[in-house]
Order: sequence, then C-alpha cells, then structure tokens
Amino acid sequence: MTVPILDLRRSFKDIKPEVFDALERIFENQSFILGSDVSNFERHCEKYLELPEGSAVGCASGTDALLLALMTADVKEGDEVITTPFTFFATSGTVARLGAKPVFVDVDPKTYNINLEQAVSKINKNTKIFLPVHLFGQMCALEEVKEIFNDKGVKIIEDAAQAFGSSRIVDKEIERAGTVGDIGCYSFFPTKNLGGCGDGGMVVTKDLKTAERLKKLRVHGSGTTYYHEEVGINSRLDAIQAAILDIKLKYLEQWNEERIKIADYYKLLFKASGLRDFITPPEVLDGNRHIYHQYVVRVHSDSNPNLRDELMNYLNENGCAVRVYYPLSLHLQPCFKYLGYKEGDFLVSEKLTREVLALPIFPGLQQKEQEEIIETMIKFFKR
Repeated sequence: MTVPILDLRRSFKDIKPEVFDALERIFENQSFILGSDVSNFERHCEKYLELPEGSAVGCASGTDALLLALMTADVKEGDEVITTPFTFFATSGTVARLGAKPVFVDVDPKTYNINLEQAVSKINKNTKIFLPVHLFGQMCALEEVKEIFNDKGVKIIEDAAQAFGSSRIVDKEIERAGTVGDIGCYSFFPTKNLGGCGDGGMVVTKDLKTAERLKKLRVHGSGTTYYHEEVGINSRLDAIQAAILDIKLKYLEQWNEERIKIADYYKLLFKASGLRDFITPPEVLDGNRHIYHQYVVRVHSDSNPNLRDELMNYLNENGCAVRVYYPLSLHLQPCFKYLGYKEGDFLVSEKLTREVLALPIFPGLQQKEQEEIIETMIKFFKR
C-alpha cells in the first residue's frame, strides 16, 4: 500500500461542482481582483472568527499577511521583534525585510510553541512586537502574557498561518487563533486546513482603523485610485481564490473534526503498538482545540542522533510518505548569521529539528492507511 503525505483530491471531489460553478460565474463576469467575491469571503471569515464587520482583510499570501501586519504596526529599522526559531521562514523573514531585528526565544518541547516565560524575559526598550506562532494547528496560551506585553506597549501579532479554526478555552470563553492579540495573520496556501488553489492570505484585527489602513497598504497605500497616502505593497486576494475559499469555509469544521479523529486514531495505534518507547506523539495543551495542520511526532534521538532520518528514509522507501517540519532552526540559517546566534543557543528548537517527523493527516485519510504507517514503523524498529 502507498500512503501519500497529502491528497487534496479526496476532499475536493465533494465540492467540485460548487467550485466549477463559481469559476464559471467569475469568468462570465470577468472580474478577477478584489470585488464582491473577496468582500463576501472576508465577511464570512469575520462571522466564523466572531469578529466585527470590516475587520478581515484578504491579501495575496500568508507571508504578505505578516508583512502587512508589521507595516501597519510601523515596524522599522532598530525595532526588535520577539519570535520563535522553530517555524516557517516567513515569520522572521518579514521582520528582517523591514530592517527590524528578529529576537529568537526557545520553544516548549511538548507543544513546539514559543516559550512564553522566556519571551517575556526578552522585552527591552527596543521591543516593538511579540510575534508568536500557533504551530501545526495548536494555539499558544497567550492569555498568560497578553497583559504583560500590553503594559510594556508591545503589540502582539499572531502568526496563525497554520491555525485557522484552532481555538482555546479561557475562563469558559472560546478564544480563536488570530483574534487574541492586536493583529492576526493567516495563510490559505493549498496545503492548509483552509487552503485555496493558489496563494492567498488574510489579516484580521478588532481595531477597524487598523483594518482600514491594512486595506490601503495592500493596494500600494492607496485609499483612492492613483492617490497614495503612503508606500504600500501589491497584495490583493483575487476573486478566484476568494470564491474557492468561501466554498471551502463551509466545510472547514467538518474537515477539522475529521483531522482530530485521525489524530485520535494515531494515538490509539501508538499506544497499542509499543512504539511509545521510540516515538512521542504530539501533546495537546489543556483547553486547546488542536486542528492538526500537521501531525508531528518526536523520534527519540538520545541513543542515535540519526534515528529520525533513518526512520524517515525507511518509511518513504516503503511507500509511506513522511516529511520534516523543520530541519534547521531559524537562528542557524545562513541568512541570519549576522544576528550572532550559534549552535547551542536554543537547545529545544535544535533538538526538535533532529527529532520531529510529520505523518500523513488530511480529510479522507483512511484508517487502513494509518495502520500501514504504524506497521511499517514496527518493522523498522524490529529490524
């Protein structure tokens, strides 16, 4: 049996007629950039996220969502942004692009999210932004530090690129990823839980004045055509992506629940297989609704630092596709050498890069395919 790391075709077949109808309508109208399809999707996202009307701003990618958020917060050269080294490059790449300094903080070994206590310890007079990442679909417990950052005048920009639909119970209330801080950023890359058929992103904020500025910045800083109040960027969500995403949004809860059930079955399989001696499944923080954008386990490396790679190669060679997110901590990336970090500065992040392994998880994944993955792992460890 061959098990793919991802198969988008399985969920697409259920919505294919709706998508093709929407595409036909758009091509008949020949209206492709922004317009009613984008505004309708923005309104539906606001309703889903329980945000005020006018607070969601579609843009061209998750990377641009981060860039627009930082621009709206007036991040500039000399500013510092506290963030995590264990995430996708765009989180800190957008900070550096504006001339600001990424200040890295190590991560929690169980959730892989940023260590909040250490993040607070890094606040100084140059700190402009706290940029946490809700990694792999699980929220950070931002309620623990939100007031501290607010009191210090530090804005919180949430990188929720992998967490649209993730939530957390705080004081018996639901907090949704991307809506806790000052600004939230999402990606609609095709592989995301809510993914389009190309690039796309969104920025959200409860401050409607900030939202209006975001809308201007995404069209070259223009409030009125050809009149530019400031220098922005070209980052417009197109109508085709918005229409497809709007259809998929209706199915998101169903698909996320399916991911959670798949994760639960993995947990049962690991418990029954005896593999827990070699592998630690992902842990869910109390109060969290983990939506499993990725299902990332840890392969114990203390006795063999190459064990993860050996297991990955064995699985891939035997038809079970797996991936590593992420193989090199950001503080060790060549382009960030100028920051002065070195190996050993963030031990947890560095250890994770040697141990993490993402298993297939997507709507339509079958239990027999999960069983095949676990059985192949058992064969590897029994060699």
